[in-house]
Amino acid sequence: MEPVTGLALGRMAVGIASFAAPDATARLLGLDRGARTQTAYVTRLFGAREIALGALTAAARGPALRPLVLAGVAVDLADAATGIAGARQGAVSTRSAATLIAPAVGAVVVGLGWLRATARN
Repeated sequence: MEPVTGLALGRMAVGIASFAAPDATARLLGLDRGARTQTAYVTRLFGAREIALGALTAAARGPALRPLVLAGVAVDLADAATGIAGARQGAVSTRSAATLIAPAVGAVVVGLGWLRATARN
């Protein structure tokens, strides 16, 4: 499977789970549902973004794909930065921060790798 296809499908899967089952997704990420009653709302916002970006990336071909991968890298960098800030501020536990940061950093690495490889072609 092409790395960008994997990223797009993964993004859509996470988005669908976040949108359809926000409480379960928040628990998997180690977020404390009881501390914030708006968690389901924010998780669904995240899910909608992931579905849209994943679907657009999966459907894109040719020169339209590169800007979407760049947008994904930017979003994933922002997600990683948000996880780091949350941990520093004590808003999330170290475990939760890791579950938020690691996939974002992984997606950044894959996205940048694809961009670099395709820039040579």
